[in-house]
Amino acid sequence: MPAQRDADDGPCSVVDSIAQIGSQWRLVVLHDLLDGEKRFNELKRSTGASSRTLSRVLDDLQERGFVDRRLEEDAPVATYYSLTAKGESLCPVFDEIERWADEWLETTPEEGATAPETAD
Repeated sequence: MPAQRDADDGPCSVVDSIAQIGSQWRLVVLHDLLDGEKRFNELKRSTGASSRTLSRVLDDLQERGFVDRRLEEDAPVATYYSLTAKGESLCPVFDEIERWADEWLETTPEEGATAPETAD
């Protein structure tokens, strides 16, 4: 049985974590960068985000320490984005979420989710 939390404890670490990475666009960009460094326009195409949204999300992720920005000043000027060690550390988290989704999100909402069968 899980331990009971006191109301005075404040938000748990899961809630704090989701606050850091939990917006739809942050998750999409972080997941997309797991494949490696990308230019802004590559990210824009692969995520489907508008330029304004992507710029805002990348700035936010950089400020939070998840993403590095590298400027290459050769002609033409190019901006590259990659995950920091903090961002890369989310890889197992995404793997677990994907595993959970494969197990629990196979049914349509109308069918309702059922617990997976287990061997007794």
